[in-house]
Amino acid sequence: MDLAALRKSYERDALDETASDADPLRQFERWMKQAIDAQVPEPNAMTVATVGADGRPSTRVVLIKGFDARGIVWYTNYESRKGRELEIHPFAALQFHWIELERVVRIEGRVEKTEPELSDAYFASRPLDSRIGAWASPQSRVIPSRATLVANAAKYAASYALSPPRPPHWGGYRLVPDGWEFWQGRKSRLHDRLRYRLDGGAWVRERLAP
Repeated sequence: MDLAALRKSYERDALDETASDADPLRQFERWMKQAIDAQVPEPNAMTVATVGADGRPSTRVVLIKGFDARGIVWYTNYESRKGRELEIHPFAALQFHWIELERVVRIEGRVEKTEPELSDAYFASRPLDSRIGAWASPQSRVIPSRATLVANAAKYAASYALSPPRPPHWGGYRLVPDGWEFWQGRKSRLHDRLRYRLDGGAWVRERLAP
């Protein structure tokens, strides 16, 4: 297997200062809509990077469930590895990779838990099996076998029937951005990279070398 020989020329699109929005949130909304319209597989999938008490980074893929001027929202088990790491270091980095569009978006910032009411509303909107699964899975913990999950799911399904409440250890996180980067693949590896950083409460847009 010769991985070093794999090559791809990125020539689908361009990104420059005149065509991009001065507000990174509006630029993100534009690109997210284009990814959805292009029927990119799971356009809402993003990598979340956190850092543990030992200083080691870790990543996992989750699904964005909302965004607005306050930040980027996703939901998970607060007792998972990422939850424990965010309790210690409440900062994270997010990355969207839309391969078909030859685009990457990176977002960094502080992370906070969402309001309980928002977590309750989203949890209630989930399919029943997913709500039961939130109770059944001790996320990131070692378990003896898959049979443990199946048994837990059966137990909580019997206990809560059609109305499982939101588990106290499950809810939303919101990343409040203080930095964005939009990456568009270009020919000859001369990629377009636009970074947005906060300066006195205003976003400054600047180009980075690829």
